Amino acid sequence: MADRTAELGLIGAELEKAKRIAQPAKIEISRHAFKEWAIVCDSIERGETSLLFRKGGIAEGRSGFHFKFSRFFLFPTFFHEQIERTRLERKTVLEPNSSSVAIKLFLEVEFSRWVGDLTLLADLDRFHVLKPSVLSERFHYDDRNGLYVAFMRAHRISPTWEFPNQRSYGGCRSWVELPEPPSDLQTAAILSNVEQDRRRSIVVAALEEARSQKPEVRIQNTEYRYRFRTWVTQ
Repeated sequence: MADRTAELGLIGAELEKAKRIAQPAKIEISRHAFKEWAIVCDSIERGETSLLFRKGGIAEGRSGFHFKFSRFFLFPTFFHEQIERTRLERKTVLEPNSSSVAIKLFLEVEFSRWVGDLTLLADLDRFHVLKPSVLSERFHYDDRNGLYVAFMRAHRISPTWEFPNQRSYGGCRSWVELPEPPSDLQTAAILSNVEQDRRRSIVVAALEEARSQKPEVRIQNTEYRYRFRTWVTQ
């Protein structure tokens, strides 16, 4: 019991440390971009979405998908049925431009984890716009039930970064490499520090309930990268 209490105390201390340092004074920009539905990108920009869910596409490579970058641009993708796969109103329509790409968001992943219990995500629907059926579809895709969940902080960039679209950005893969970013890009956090802290606490509390999964939680930020294992019932 003493060992269990001590380890849980360590987890709490590490999370508090992550919370204090998760607001960097200057963001380190990279050329990596994460492909996400345009309608989800729009939701992130409005401050509605703080969670990313991914299982991985057929072109992810032999190692499969994982959140291998902690800072990246958000690359919007389009298909006609996006709105039907979210809980947003049907009047939400985004028109694609096949000749160019418009980058409006830069994300920082604070932590990510593999979730092997779909019921664990039911209490987190306030932080994303996907329908439960979409999460279930991703969860049960291929032979390994589960999916990756990432809690992130979004930054709006200005001016909007636009560049020509090209074939190399296509395919069923999550990551693409962009051209060199403009030197004059400015960033501004979409959520206040208080709201970011509030959401983080709720997400961490929900995900810690699945201790029997033996997950690894990765805390990531600009100045520090470290990891710890949650306490697991043997």
